[in-house]
Amino acid sequence: QVQLAESGGGLVQAGGSLRLSCAASGSILGIRTMGWYRQAPGKQRELVATITSGGNTKYADFVKGRFTISRVNAKNTVYLEMNSLKPEDTAVYYCNADLTTPTAVFVDYWGQGTQVTVSP
Repeated sequence: QVQLAESGGGLVQAGGSLRLSCAASGSILGIRTMGWYRQAPGKQRELVATITSGGNTKYADFVKGRFTISRVNAKNTVYLEMNSLKPEDTAVYYCNADLTTPTAVFVDYWGQGTQVTVSP
């Protein structure tokens, strides 16, 4: 059984910062890509940032220069450092991992989501 446990969400004023963490646990043989997605009320889930096991990163245009994704492979953990937060960043943020277990190869797993609320 694989679990992705997120933490670090909360309420912050515009211009503030938050750091999200996501730790994958369970019978994991390897994780190819880890990332963060978000979903605001009434909107579709959208990609925020991803990072490969080799450290290659990809960001959505709306977070470039403000958010930084990082990863500790030995801990199966991914982080999202969010700076200069805006009210439009308010959403539920979901962790995603593309991983291999003893019974499945390159399967997507999702965390339960953590709420980020940015007040004006």
